[in-house]
Amino acid sequence: MRNLKIKYLLFFLSAWIVLFSCKSRETVWKGQAPIKRVSTLTRPIQYQLKKTFDLGNGIYCSNEFDGARLNGVALTGDDEVTVLITPENTPINASPWYAFKIWSEIPKNIQLKITYNEGVGHRYYPKISNNGKTWANLDSTLFLADTASINKGERGKFCDLNLKLGTDTLWVAAQELIVSKDVNHWSAELAKKTFVTMSEIGKSKENRPIYSLQIGNTESKKMIMVLSRQHPPEVTGWLAMKAFVERLTANDNLSDNFRKEYKILVVPCINPDGVDNGHWRHNAGGIDLNRDWEKFNQPETQAVRKFMKEQIKNGSKFYFAIDFHSTFHDIYYTISPELKGNLPGLVPKVISAMGNEIPDYTPNIRPNEIDAAKINSTTSIFDEFGAEAVTYEVGDGTPGDRIKLKGELTAEHLMKILLNH
Repeated sequence: MRNLKIKYLLFFLSAWIVLFSCKSRETVWKGQAPIKRVSTLTRPIQYQLKKTFDLGNGIYCSNEFDGARLNGVALTGDDEVTVLITPENTPINASPWYAFKIWSEIPKNIQLKITYNEGVGHRYYPKISNNGKTWANLDSTLFLADTASINKGERGKFCDLNLKLGTDTLWVAAQELIVSKDVNHWSAELAKKTFVTMSEIGKSKENRPIYSLQIGNTESKKMIMVLSRQHPPEVTGWLAMKAFVERLTANDNLSDNFRKEYKILVVPCINPDGVDNGHWRHNAGGIDLNRDWEKFNQPETQAVRKFMKEQIKNGSKFYFAIDFHSTFHDIYYTISPELKGNLPGLVPKVISAMGNEIPDYTPNIRPNEIDAAKINSTTSIFDEFGAEAVTYEVGDGTPGDRIKLKGELTAEHLMKILLNH
């Protein structure tokens, strides 16, 4: 009888382990499908009508600021407001960005419904601000959405917010608002350091400047490349890039020694038009810039490529390249391990060393196929320059302290490994 009980216990324990293991595998974010070539010739975009909308009942809504996205709005009930969010053009990889201001002549509670064009669902958890600078997640008790779908990496089917309005402006956005002037201000502040130079490398489709930062030993022939904001809504990726670069510019022995040995090149905002126009994904030419790294039809990718080619004229090499993005959950897209660049094995070593320092964190790494199309930054930069390249996609809802930690540790271990090379 005792042996039978032990057998039953072992059976149920084994079943529990199997079920738990299956559940764990199912929750790993699988990332996007393999990317395909698309035309990157300029296509028309639809601009928003920028204005302050008088909705009636003393309620007002506005999209008159950089980074705004509000394509239509109406009072659909006494205390119900419905907004419409549509993309700059289609077809598009839907990342439905929204950002607008709302207020009332007298304090009142309203229900705000966010709606999208047919076939598109909600993605970003709402952020709110009273000044457009300091942001927080909307209280979960005031937010009703299809979070089950969102957590699975799918588009939510609805999004309703309960808001308390007053005469002071309430900002509502998909992520905290960081537009090109904010990025440029950060870059200019960093350039006050003696070992950082900020320069313009080109113009966007709408003639906005695209800036680079050159950090460290400008005479060094050993280089790394850092990119961000090809896709406008991907703010968590930019925050990770910020932490990464700030760690490289820190005042300590590791960073000082690294900057003596390496030249660090950073383009912190490749798509200023898309960012300032509140685009879901594309530049002002209506194109996903991260599909234009083969044909280089757009001025933004042309500028970055020209800048990189100028750096290798004296025999210099790019040993590492990282492009920061955002998606539903953290994932690292790497080059196929069968392909060898200027320092084989560098990227897996960096990711593994970073992951080992963070409790309960296993980096989700997805190598590209060996014959992956050379159309995005990672595959193209590896193919043309031999840099060991990675696209780091930061989860949309990753807490700020976690983003900062991962960015800093990635930079720290990159420096240690390269200095020991």
